[in-house]
Amino acid sequence: MHQHLPLEEEVMNMLIGGFSTVMFITIVMVIFLWRRNQAQRSAFFWIFLHFVSFSIAVYLGLKAISFDINHPMASEEISLLLGESGALWRGSMICLVVGIFKLSKVTKDDQKNKVL
Repeated sequence: MHQHLPLEEEVMNMLIGGFSTVMFITIVMVIFLWRRNQAQRSAFFWIFLHFVSFSIAVYLGLKAISFDINHPMASEEISLLLGESGALWRGSMICLVVGIFKLSKVTKDDQKNKVL
């Protein structure tokens, strides 16, 4: 018998389903905007990279909280999963900030429009 972190039976499925649905819609929107706005391709790439790495970080975090606590090295395994999740989350946030920075840069076209 495996013992996991005490959660109601359907909580993990709800977490996975809810996160997956929202992340799928968000990634589709970013891809749509990325294809539509060729001038800001680099910014949307970084934002897309944020969502992908953030999704992997959440996956590792969920894996950690559902890990079998009776496993002989459960503490070490959970710590490693949470550490990897945290490192990926940090990287994803850096990608998001880079994408936002690139979106906020004033282009030559923007400067011309201000003059007119």
